Order: sequence, then structure tokens, then C-alpha cells
Amino acid sequence: MGGLTGLLGICTRLNDSQGQQYEDFEQLSFYWFETLKELLWKMILMVVLCFQFYHSSGELSRHDLIHQLIDESHYDPMIAPNYEDDFPTNISVQMLIKNIHSLDELHMDFSVDIIFRQRWTDKRLKFNHSTVRVLELDQKMIERIWVPDSFFPQEKRAEIHDVTVPNRLLHIYRNGTVFYSMRIEMTLSCAMALQNYPLDRQVCPISIESYSYTRENIDFYWERHNPVLIPSISLPQFTMPDTVKTSACSTEYGEVGDFACLLVELQFDRNTGYYIAQIFIPSILIVILSWVSFWVDIDAIPARVSLGVLTVLTMTTQSSGARSALPRVSYIKAIDVWMAVCLTFVFMALLEFAYINVVSRRNSKPIRTASQCDKALNKGTSPSPMMPILRHIDFIKRARQVDKVARVVFPLIFFLFNIGFWVFYLSINTDNKF
Repeated sequence: MGGLTGLLGICTRLNDSQGQQYEDFEQLSFYWFETLKELLWKMILMVVLCFQFYHSSGELSRHDLIHQLIDESHYDPMIAPNYEDDFPTNISVQMLIKNIHSLDELHMDFSVDIIFRQRWTDKRLKFNHSTVRVLELDQKMIERIWVPDSFFPQEKRAEIHDVTVPNRLLHIYRNGTVFYSMRIEMTLSCAMALQNYPLDRQVCPISIESYSYTRENIDFYWERHNPVLIPSISLPQFTMPDTVKTSACSTEYGEVGDFACLLVELQFDRNTGYYIAQIFIPSILIVILSWVSFWVDIDAIPARVSLGVLTVLTMTTQSSGARSALPRVSYIKAIDVWMAVCLTFVFMALLEFAYINVVSRRNSKPIRTASQCDKALNKGTSPSPMMPILRHIDFIKRARQVDKVARVVFPLIFFLFNIGFWVFYLSINTDNKF
């Protein structure tokens, strides 16, 4: 009986303690749930890190990956990527023009500094790597990779910048895409049309071709977006439009084959401000200066002769200086027409004085001999001593009348010539048709 009573006491105490724990369960449930969730995330993270570490420990390093790709046992840099296939290797080209140094009319060329970019796919250079997206090769290792044999047909002189090292880079992507870029400074020939000089517009082409691979092995095409990039370039005598014309072409070399090529045309619009200030305005002033002789008295022979000769010599000197920087072409240029007309005007002003001087000096000698008197009688004139003087006065008036006419005719003709000159070369003959 005593044992049963003790057992009932123990059960009573257990029931009391369970009641207290049941009261604390609602408070502790949220704490245990958050703790278990945090432990679960930590376990997942540890599993992922362990898996990545195990997986990466079996991959090659960048150094080993590069040497594996260009191993001579399976990669030959002297053979094009698709040489054994029935389709060519497509070369995507982009050109960044850094600077244009000069445009020389005398030698018919221009100097340009460009960054030449090419992109193609070489399936032999594909690789799989979890962390490496692109392999950047040193310029010394580029010789071990096949690159296109692109060249510029208009090139006279060219060099790759080598300060501080040769400016070349080559990147290889996972899918086998190869990106090749280099900085080139070159002088290119440009067949300029100078019929409108100095009111002209020049178009200089830059062609890109493959030297040894025909279209069966290599085909060029421009990048879809921004094939030619031209930043803000300041030229002393020219302006360039914001956009350039690009196109694809092909060149046939007879039995050698058909070669793909790309063409970009650079347009240069000449600034006329320098030539207006240095050539046109001074020549106009010289022509106007030659007209001053029309207001000088016909008896002031030294003054008029000096003025006429001075303007002719000045015009000749200016004409020679304006054409000294131009090539010896067979056609007539706008500057030739302008200088020839201006020289003609000042020369005609000098001839006008020579004419009126001769006219004003006619019949200025009196009749002194019998033969002169007989000639005067035969002509029905009076042998009066005053007759030569009257005739001399009449010729002087005629000479002065010629001066008055020249004061109007010379400026009028020169003004009409200016209208025709500027309209023709600025509006009509913009395409050098004449």
C-alpha cells in the first residue's frame, strides 16, 4: 500500500513537469525552426563549395590550357581554319581611325593612324573551362596562331607601332572565336581630282584584301555595327562627315583567282577660308588696284606704267605661289582659271594705257615742210598752223573717253566673271564633270 502511494506521487510530479514544458513549447518552437533552417543552408553551401573545389582541381590552368590548344601535334598555324572544308573562313573587320595626319596634293597621298580589328572562328581553338572565358595571349605568342594575311593595296609605307612593345593583341574565346587587333600607321595613295581646287571635295579609298587566299578560303565582311569608327578629328584644311561609306568588293587577278576585299571611302571637304584670305581676296585687290590707272591723267606716263607693270608682276608671282604645292596635271583647275582671268585683267589695264597713249600722241607735230603742206591740201584740209593742235586736243579727248569707258566696263566684266565662277564651281561642277 505504501509503494502504490509513492508511485502515484511520482506520476503526479511528472505530470506537473510535462505541463510546464508544454507551456514553453510554443515559445521555443520558433527558435528551433530558425536554427534548423540556418544549419540546413550551411550544409548545402558546404556541399556546393566542396563540389566546385573537387571539380576545379581537375581542370587545367590558363598556362597549360594555352599550350594544349597550340600544341603542334594537333594545331598547325600555317593552315587556315577551314582549309579542308567546302566553305571559307569568314573574317569580320572593324577599323578605328585614330588620327589622320596629312593630305598631300603634291604626292597624291594621305597618312592615317588606325586600329585594325579582325574576328574569325577557328574550331581548332575551342576549349571548355568553368572559370576561364577568354584567353589573352602575349604578343610574342601571336606568331603561333594563324592570322589572316590582310594587306592594303593603296599602301605606300606602313609600320606597326612598337612603343613600348609591338601594339598587337589576340584573344581566344571558348567557342573558338579569335579576336585580333593591331595599331598601324601608314601612308596611302589617293588619286585626287583637282579640277575644282581649291573648292574641291576629295574621296580617298582604303581597300583591304587577302594576299594569298582566294574567296574559296577567306571571305571578308564588315562588322554589322559601326564598321568604321572615326572620333572627332581636326584637320587644318579639311572637314570630314560623321559617316563614311563602306562596301564589299572582289578583285579578279586573272588565273590567280578571285579575292575578296572590303572598301571604305573617306570624304574630305576642303575648307576654303584659308584660300579666300590668302589667294582670292589679295588677287581681287590687285585687279582693283590696276583700275586706279584709269583715273590717273594720261600725261602721267611714269605713274601709269609703274602701276601697270607692278600689278602684272605681283599677279604673276601670286599665281606661281598658289600653284607651287600642286602636281603637274594635264587638266585645268579652278585656281588656274581664276589666276589666268585676274592676270588678263591687269594685263589688259596695262594695254589700255598703251593704247590711249598712242592715240593721244597722234598728229601732234605741226606742218613744217612743203611735202606735208601738199599732203594736207590733197586731203582737203587747211595748212593752218593751228590745225595739228586742234587735232591733238581731239585725240586727247578720245583717249580720256576710253578711260571713262574702261572705268565701267572692266569692273562690270570682272563682277560677271565672279558670279559665273563661284556658281559653276560651287553648284554645277561639284562632281568634276568638266
